[in-house]
Amino acid sequence: MKKTIRRIAPVAIVLLGLTTLSFTAKDGITLKLQPQKGKHYTINVKNTSMNIMEVMGQTQNQSQTIETRQTFTVKEVDASQSTLETQIEAIKMNIGASGMKLEYDSEHPEKTSPMLASQTSEFDKILNKPATVVYNAQGEFVGDATDLDMNQLSTVIIKLPAEELSVGSKWTNEKTQNMSGSEFKVSVEYTVTSISKKSVEVCYSGKIEADDDTTGNVTGTASINPQTGLVTTRSEKQNISTTISQQGLSIPMTMAANTTVTVTEK
Repeated sequence: MKKTIRRIAPVAIVLLGLTTLSFTAKDGITLKLQPQKGKHYTINVKNTSMNIMEVMGQTQNQSQTIETRQTFTVKEVDASQSTLETQIEAIKMNIGASGMKLEYDSEHPEKTSPMLASQTSEFDKILNKPATVVYNAQGEFVGDATDLDMNQLSTVIIKLPAEELSVGSKWTNEKTQNMSGSEFKVSVEYTVTSISKKSVEVCYSGKIEADDDTTGNVTGTASINPQTGLVTTRSEKQNISTTISQQGLSIPMTMAANTTVTVTEK
């Protein structure tokens, strides 16, 4: 009996390895947005950036960190679409420029720097305001795009291809959005780097353009849950060049930003 057990154990390990390999090397997988009804998710987004401006021959640097916490609950799900209830629960911002440190914390308003009062008053208008949004099974938003202001759902719900995916598969998403009076166009190509039972790993790169002279590029990696179609983690880098108007001056500015996204489920 002992010899039999000893023989079975290595065979079981080999079979387990073959099972894992067969899943990874199978023909492919088709992703659809199908979160489970009643599930509650929390999205934590952290964006750090360094802005460099050229003002009258002098270089000015400004560092900025913005952290956002947003939740959503899956209200209804069927084969064609998902209905979610979502709200932004907290925003924290820190800015460093010219030796000054400015901060804002929606959960500790007493810490807000007076110089940020006009800007952060806009944040107060959107915090803890529940909204219902609908996405189709391919991850496309159904409704008025203006409902997505300051919304982080776009970091975890992306347009998924209808075709079956395998390692090396590529697909391209294009999005247009109005921000601060300018129309931004973002084109991103995703590439599948690995597939397992727990995640579909992708890398991506793309371009950012606006109707002014803004240009930029984006690169990153993300993990997608194959059961729900939701992005569970994301790491992204952006480099943007633009010109801003301030006190009658046209000021060239470059921005290098890093964004991390984590999604937890309850």
